[in-house]
Amino acid sequence: MASFKPTRIQVYPKLGEKVTQDTLYWKNYKAPIQIKEFGAITTIDFSPIAPHTYAVTASTSVHIYGPFSQEPVKTFTRFKDTAYSGRFRSDGQLLVAGCEDSAVRLFDVSGRVAIRMFKGHTKAVHVTDFTADRYQILTGSDDYTCRLWDIPNSAELTSYKEHTDYIRCGITSKLNRDLFLTGSYDHTLKLFDARVDKSVMTMDHGQPVESLLLYPSEGLLVSAGGRYVKVWDLLKGGQPLVSLKNHHKTVTALCLSSNGQRLLSASLDRHVKVYNTTNYKVVHNFDYATSILSLGLAPDDESIVVGMTNGVLSIKHKKSPEDSKGAVQPKRQPAYRVFVKGKNYLPKQDDYLVSKPVRQHLAKYDKLLRKFKVSKALDAAMEQWVHFRKSEIPMAVIKELDRRGTLRNALAGRDEKELSQLLGFVIRNLVDPRFTAILTTVAEMLLDIYQSTVGESSLVDRQLLRLQELLDKETEYQQELMEVLGMLDVLFASALPRKEVALPGGGASGLGAAGDTGTRRPQIQAS
Repeated sequence: MASFKPTRIQVYPKLGEKVTQDTLYWKNYKAPIQIKEFGAITTIDFSPIAPHTYAVTASTSVHIYGPFSQEPVKTFTRFKDTAYSGRFRSDGQLLVAGCEDSAVRLFDVSGRVAIRMFKGHTKAVHVTDFTADRYQILTGSDDYTCRLWDIPNSAELTSYKEHTDYIRCGITSKLNRDLFLTGSYDHTLKLFDARVDKSVMTMDHGQPVESLLLYPSEGLLVSAGGRYVKVWDLLKGGQPLVSLKNHHKTVTALCLSSNGQRLLSASLDRHVKVYNTTNYKVVHNFDYATSILSLGLAPDDESIVVGMTNGVLSIKHKKSPEDSKGAVQPKRQPAYRVFVKGKNYLPKQDDYLVSKPVRQHLAKYDKLLRKFKVSKALDAAMEQWVHFRKSEIPMAVIKELDRRGTLRNALAGRDEKELSQLLGFVIRNLVDPRFTAILTTVAEMLLDIYQSTVGESSLVDRQLLRLQELLDKETEYQQELMEVLGMLDVLFASALPRKEVALPGGGASGLGAAGDTGTRRPQIQAS
């Protein structure tokens, strides 16, 4: 009896990832270090002064971490409730943070106790920042107001109440101490000038605004809210330039690379996307375990710090030149003689040669095919698709069943769940050019076998409607492609140079020679 031949799984070529300079740059980071905080991490802010420590605001405290430390080097815990928006001043000496209890606290980085406390808001303060002259503080609150405070006198300078919903983000100009912007859940962005008693510019984002970012030149503003990231030209009165919709959930944080050529956005969909600021196309993507609330990038791009909703702080450090070279000691391999031992030995005339049988390891579907259990073999192959999404294995088994002439038997006798699974597989792979030919046969057999049961199961009926819609769309696509091919044929034909074909009589064909005014007619001669 001939030995059973396992099903041959056809290997299809895979399209490799396009390697660009951005891919090489952003993949040049070490494996992330994860630190667990006590609550969701709402803000990450890097100090602009070396060694670029960063403040992490989570729960009722603000922790300051060193560039490579895994433990806080300083902790501020003088908050009665949840802290928000811990931010450094431009000289790195002071830190300001808001709180759920409506108070704003100012800390000296070298101390532990708040040196100033600003009271005036009536609800939680989610926005804090220093102005360009270092002597004033901007705050934004859930009481719909934004305020400017004087640090030396601990006094409120001015207050604006133009928003109609919570103010959850704001940023000050680093070039002009009087200018600042706020974003609110009322979908608007407002530019304020402290010398004027009202806003000087208003932009509509269209979604609740979660984060704002100014370019270094401060001519462009980036806003994030909902699934959208939008870029505005402030020099043209807040004209919208670009609207990006690359995330699947709300975008929560923005930051800019050190050279200003890459924009990073973080979202609740667990992704951080990197955009080229020239054409605003996504050039790289980072994946994380859970939803992201905050994002920070070191001033020299040495570290990427991400804060998540589950309180995990993820830190990625850039590889050093030594690490990039990948200088790893190679593992010691067995000596060559171990592999060739006994390979060249020839048995003598009186030796009795005992051959070791080679055991054949078969997959589950091959074992069932060997026993001619075609329906169960197809089920085993579908399990591979359900668990690993490898369409090649079910397709190889289907082709083998078709070759044996038992495909119809394997498809028959299915219950509602099994039939729905088969239809789902067909719908997912029918338009794949690699599988179209055989899956068309499978679809025809399924319709032929189960046409009498149409209308008995809502689940199967929905799958059949999806199959019909897929076929209609694919037919339209094919018709459009044929039309395009016809147009291209006409264009190619008209682009070819025309050549004169000599006739037996010595004249030119079709178009006629120069000077001919009539139509050339063939002469008929009788023999």
